Amino acid sequence: MIRNGYNGYFDEAHEAYRTAWRGFVEHEVVPRQDGWAREGIVGKDVWRLAGARNLLCPWADPAYGGLGLADLRYEQIMIEELADAGESGFAAPLHSCVVAPYLAEFGTEDQKTRHLTRAVSGEAVLAIAITEPGTGSDVAALRTHAVRAPDGDGWLLNGAKTFISSGVNTDLVIVAARTGEGHAIGLFLVAAGTPGFTLGRRLDKLGLRTWDTAELFFDDVYVPDADVLGGPDQGFALLMRQFALERLVVAMGAVAEAGAALRETVAHTKQRTAFGRPLARFQDTRFRLAAMRARISSAQAFVDTCVLAHNQGTLTADQAAEAKLVTTELQGEVVDDCLQMFGGSGYLWESPICRRYADARVQRIYGGTSEIMKEIISRAMDL
Repeated sequence: MIRNGYNGYFDEAHEAYRTAWRGFVEHEVVPRQDGWAREGIVGKDVWRLAGARNLLCPWADPAYGGLGLADLRYEQIMIEELADAGESGFAAPLHSCVVAPYLAEFGTEDQKTRHLTRAVSGEAVLAIAITEPGTGSDVAALRTHAVRAPDGDGWLLNGAKTFISSGVNTDLVIVAARTGEGHAIGLFLVAAGTPGFTLGRRLDKLGLRTWDTAELFFDDVYVPDADVLGGPDQGFALLMRQFALERLVVAMGAVAEAGAALRETVAHTKQRTAFGRPLARFQDTRFRLAAMRARISSAQAFVDTCVLAHNQGTLTADQAAEAKLVTTELQGEVVDDCLQMFGGSGYLWESPICRRYADARVQRIYGGTSEIMKEIISRAMDL
């Protein structure tokens, strides 16, 4: 992490948790990375291993197997440790920080007992399905729909979703579907293997090559009333409430990745020589690295402020949008400049900076594009 003397943000309990995550990444994640790369997907065994060590959803109430650590800094530590290891396919941040909170915030006691408990243990990998072909980030334009089942005790879900992260590995997916006119949208809990729920293509992406992204199809999928999250017409409001957290999670990842790329590049410039001396001895190299450090430190401080605001319940949609916009744009610029300093070796897929470069591009797209972030920010400016 590049905090540039910014002390007091993490306490001893946080650092103990970091030690646990660092050990897990070293012993259970890094040795599996080559295999995951060959298979093009993260193995599901790592989820149960993480759950067994209490590393998933640490904020969850102990009644559901969690540690009761309702502090986003714990998830920030997870994100930073995965970034340091160059691990972008193990979707624990999505699972723990983005999807599982829907169950905790809006789920019934029965839903939390059945589903959140399994998410904490790693028995169930979570996903959320919002994006559809042709609609992008426009939740109001959803065409997937749900109607009351003939028996009157459930819903029939029909439609298609695309670009769904963890779509192949998922055991439980939260599906956003239209239930009426306007903003009448429901969130439906659909388990893998439910009749009518089928997996489409695993999508071939520029980056995040081992993070499974897929198409999902729903053909008269029966969802009982007990698996409707928060009410059949409340989904739009629930999504809007959670988008700020999702965007902050992306921002935490973006600044962590930028910092990791810079550290790798600093080490490289100390070793690589040109014209008889290390690259780090050239003024141009030093100044570019120094500028990156200053920008990353500034972005880190803002992200940390937003994390504390989330903990206090005061994070606003425009603050989260600012964090995502600034950090994802910064990440793209940093990895591009860092790759340049690696020369031709940086363009080889075997080079970590090459993979970081490919992974970075989607950060300005998913969770709301940079253009959408600017729209949200501008609306808060009373223009």
